[in-house]
Amino acid sequence: MTPAAARDDGTTPFRATLGRSVALFSAFRREQSDPAFFYGTLARDTVAQLRSYTPLDGRLVVDVGGGPGYFADELRSAGARCLCVDSDAREMTLHGREADAYGVRGSALDLPLRTGSVDVCFSSNVLEHVPDRVRMADEMVRVTRPGGLVYLSYTLWLSPWGGHETSPWHYLGGPYAAERFARRNGRRPKNDFGRSMYAAYAGEMLRWARGRPDVDAVDVRPRYLPTWAKPVVHVPFLREVVTWNLLLVLRKR
Repeated sequence: MTPAAARDDGTTPFRATLGRSVALFSAFRREQSDPAFFYGTLARDTVAQLRSYTPLDGRLVVDVGGGPGYFADELRSAGARCLCVDSDAREMTLHGREADAYGVRGSALDLPLRTGSVDVCFSSNVLEHVPDRVRMADEMVRVTRPGGLVYLSYTLWLSPWGGHETSPWHYLGGPYAAERFARRNGRRPKNDFGRSMYAAYAGEMLRWARGRPDVDAVDVRPRYLPTWAKPVVHVPFLREVVTWNLLLVLRKR
């Protein structure tokens, strides 16, 4: 699986600099106190990144696990026609937002879309929340048209934020981290290991991508880190910790 050369379609390489990484991680610190700022910042950065791989104007993009629609807002600002799919109606109205008018309830494991019906199948930080990661990825490829793009990004379990709000105690085991959180806070964590969060690894999905004869890798990289950190994804175990968030960009044959 060798990343394919960028197409001459008017897109430009995305500049993943150290300054960008610092800005993203600074915004991340405000996720709980100011979610609109954090998710808005991340959405703008992500759409700029996505546009470096494919034009978006007029394209049909499905946002798998789109939740309250921050990414959909930015995708539409870039000219895309965006459909959100989420299995949880509550997620669609998080942070006081109204549910997306083009939102559809449906499972990422069985997308309610026709085969080959979308130009771009997009998912940000959802894969670690489904019990069958390969099935979700298969579904994303299925609904993408030949020549279309799959953008799949997710948090790695062994990364410093692998346990989400239960981090860094997830290094002592997911069940332990969830129980510790419940004891200290009087409630179960939103990202509850074995219920709403699972251990997602880089190696699993890299093997999956290599085994698909119908996709070519456009890019494989740590989503939030500078370009010079890309080689870490080729180093077993180290990539599981350092990559933090793995991005797979695939083009369907």
